[in-house]
Amino acid sequence: MNAEPPPGCPAHEPLYGTRFAADPAAVYRRLRESGPTARVELAPGVRATLVTGYDAALHVLRSPETFSKDPRHWRDLADGTVPPDSPVLPMMTYRPSALFTDGEEHGRLRGAITDTLARVEAGTLRGYAERSADTLVDRFAPLGTADLLGEYAQVLPLLVFDHLFGCPAGHGVRLVEGMSGMFDGVDAEKAYALLTATLADLIELKRRRPAADMTSWLMEHPAALTDEELVHTLAVLMGAGTEPQQNLIANALRLLLSDDRFAGGLSGGTLPVDDALDEVLWTDPPIANYAVHYPRHDAVYEGTPLRAGEPLVVSLAAANTDPALTGRRRTGNRAHLAWSAGPHTCPAQGPARLIASVAVEKLLDRIPDIALTVPVEELRWRPGPFHRALAELPVSFPPAPAVGRSGSGRPDGRGGTGRSGPGHAGGAGRPSSEVSAPPAVDPWAPAPERPRSAWARTAAWWRGE
Repeated sequence: MNAEPPPGCPAHEPLYGTRFAADPAAVYRRLRESGPTARVELAPGVRATLVTGYDAALHVLRSPETFSKDPRHWRDLADGTVPPDSPVLPMMTYRPSALFTDGEEHGRLRGAITDTLARVEAGTLRGYAERSADTLVDRFAPLGTADLLGEYAQVLPLLVFDHLFGCPAGHGVRLVEGMSGMFDGVDAEKAYALLTATLADLIELKRRRPAADMTSWLMEHPAALTDEELVHTLAVLMGAGTEPQQNLIANALRLLLSDDRFAGGLSGGTLPVDDALDEVLWTDPPIANYAVHYPRHDAVYEGTPLRAGEPLVVSLAAANTDPALTGRRRTGNRAHLAWSAGPHTCPAQGPARLIASVAVEKLLDRIPDIALTVPVEELRWRPGPFHRALAELPVSFPPAPAVGRSGSGRPDGRGGTGRSGPGHAGGAGRPSSEVSAPPAVDPWAPAPERPRSAWARTAAWWRGE
């Protein structure tokens, strides 16, 4: 997926390669010239229709009777037009999860997710996020430099998810490797196999030792998910809570550190974090193009024919920046489509926003005098048709001491709120020792030498190096 798209085929705009990643907004502007939908290529040989208009996106997202989420309708995949080794297939082929189903099946699977999320207390989640943030900041604060992607935004959601899902030591590094590979399209099938195998191991562990965590709660839910449904439901939850979450945190930090509109608030001590998150969710949503639907029958939308079974990819980023919306105040306006819309609206947007807010606030509270070490226009973006993801976010700042607060983010979860799991419900009668802990590393020990890539830094952190 990192290769440049081949020349030719001007009728289908490629959404892969470094050129698209560097300036997707320019591509969206060009595509809008042909109307609210445009022909694109997600990967070599994988053609789709990209929905770029806000009203058109809402029409697709809110019309399940016309547009299905089930990839088994995908005609080009069924007839072999799409190559079997295409890097986008792990993100697009059918799995028995709420993401790829309709109607009653979708309702049953989504119900298990929403009921499980409802058992997580906001105060407990905030505590996990705050302690995880302190843990990470303590590692790089004395050094005066950091990559806020690989050393912070990538790792913080994983620490929180280790708490929420009861992941044992060693699982986190495999989960992030699988997720990163799928979104980037690098050995995507291998990455998905690693992810599902890791989740199957987690399910087997929780079958032997259930605890007050989301994995156990899903397994207990009246929806009676099969093992296969459990694996893919966990994959959806972790996929939504790691890759997009890290992008939301990193993109918000990039905005706060580079946009003069926020400089006064930062120096004055009033952190406009909510304003920054609103801006990012409108202009640089962490998942830029996804919400794939398939017309159930041939249709026409504003003069554009839509073939039955041809993927309709909703560009959440392009729809949010539709010129037809010019003049709408973005600050405080939550009408963006970053969380999608309709029956497949993200059920975890509240927790996701809370984690991102805590991550940004904690960092800027601990290290207020922080600055990018390269001009913002020189920051690199990871190629891929689906996400809006930085490759790194290098910063410098006056070195600060590690606070070493008791219980403030120890990866083993000791200290802090004193709770044994994500919420008070569901844990009755279960000893706290049954809650699996993240890797037992010393968060206050300085990192000896930073690996060069963001992924390598994340993996090294999880190994305690």
